[in-house]
Amino acid sequence: MDTNKTAEFVNDMWDSSIVAEISEYIKVPNKSPIFDPDWERHGYMDTAVAMLEAWCRKQPIKGMQIEVVRIKGRTPLLFIDIPGDSDEVVLLYGHYDKQPEFSGWEDDLDPWTPVIRDGKLYGRGGADDGYATFGSLTAIRVLQEQNIPHAHCVVLIEGCEESGSFDLPYYIDLLEDRIGAPSLVVCLDAECGNYDQLWCTTSLRGNLTGTLRTDVLTEGVHSGTASGVVPSSFRVARQLISRIEDESNGQVLIEALHVEIPAQRLTQAEFAAKTLGKLVYEKFPWAVDNPSPGDSNTEILLNNTWRPTLAITGAEGMPAMIDAGNVLLPFTELKLSFRLPPTCDADAAAEAVKSVLEADTPPLAKVSFDVESTMAGWNAPEVADWLEAAMHKASNAFFGKPSMYMGTGGTIPFMGMLGERFPEAQFLITGLLGPKSNAHGPNEFLHIETGKRLTSCVAQVLEDHFTR
Repeated sequence: MDTNKTAEFVNDMWDSSIVAEISEYIKVPNKSPIFDPDWERHGYMDTAVAMLEAWCRKQPIKGMQIEVVRIKGRTPLLFIDIPGDSDEVVLLYGHYDKQPEFSGWEDDLDPWTPVIRDGKLYGRGGADDGYATFGSLTAIRVLQEQNIPHAHCVVLIEGCEESGSFDLPYYIDLLEDRIGAPSLVVCLDAECGNYDQLWCTTSLRGNLTGTLRTDVLTEGVHSGTASGVVPSSFRVARQLISRIEDESNGQVLIEALHVEIPAQRLTQAEFAAKTLGKLVYEKFPWAVDNPSPGDSNTEILLNNTWRPTLAITGAEGMPAMIDAGNVLLPFTELKLSFRLPPTCDADAAAEAVKSVLEADTPPLAKVSFDVESTMAGWNAPEVADWLEAAMHKASNAFFGKPSMYMGTGGTIPFMGMLGERFPEAQFLITGLLGPKSNAHGPNEFLHIETGKRLTSCVAQVLEDHFTR
């Protein structure tokens, strides 16, 4: 590969086509099914996948076959088949569904309005994960433009990832024969520790979500009349949460949610912590000035990637502040979201949490914990020598620094599925979700220069996969 030609071609593709296409894609509010149960009637999913399909059909890639595969009642899947110069298969993965708007966007920004500022493209879904389709096909075009052979490539772009990919297994079963057995999986939906080098994800946490509900009354009553007699439903919920989390430090107290951290992951966390320094925690939009967590940078990374955590992500039963009269609330409902270690059994974790919360119900209250979803995490197989060398080669060529490994605190359900189906496959899990890019939250952005360099890196890895 001529790295100068590659960089020039990729830069031109992003500047002349990709940035504009992603900008149009950002305008489509195609929220994932769990956030928009009426997605079929609204039609935004169809709009988004049609935009991606139309751009793909314009690309002069030899032998490429494109299909939007549809199963009734399930989000469409964009399936692209590109013949190669060998029978080996590379599977490239991304998704086109989006998280909801969330609040807190800056005054001149909006989730559905693309804005380019300081080399960043702001808007919902650009970095998570609208660029994946464009980056994947552009990387393949790089090779064909330079007459460089590559393996048979299959591109899967799903529409249900942000909901836990519950539609995807049906498509994997349907397309099993057409997908084959990949020897390499490239996923462009992950984090990067900084914007200075190529980052490869070595693990992903699992996820467990459910609703904790505490009932004390059948209807709200005057707080002066009832308090002191009827317990607060919120206090009961708070008491129950203390069973599963130490409120002084956030440590999850249920043993079934903890695992032994592999020695290699400990070493990689130490190395990543040395490379990133304070960026490990300074990348977040803290409310306090000069934050200084008590743990070491290595421990912070391990807390974020290999230890269970709990977040309360929603509530019902509490009136808006302006409507909050002196009324004792009849119930409190809290959405609990657990991040689970990569090798933790998500279903066993759900049973353990439910058992702890529903046992020994506090007096004068009804308690229930309803599990909504369980998603397994993923721990990468040992990286092959050729892939490690290819990642370093690509990162040095297009970033000027060697590649790095890191665990990721989020979840990509597809990786767990693939790990089970294709245990011999190698994985390049990477992405643009770097410091302050804030996927899922306000002011999400795509770092354009990193997108260009990452696309070039994928092309280099595809070449080295063929010649290994």
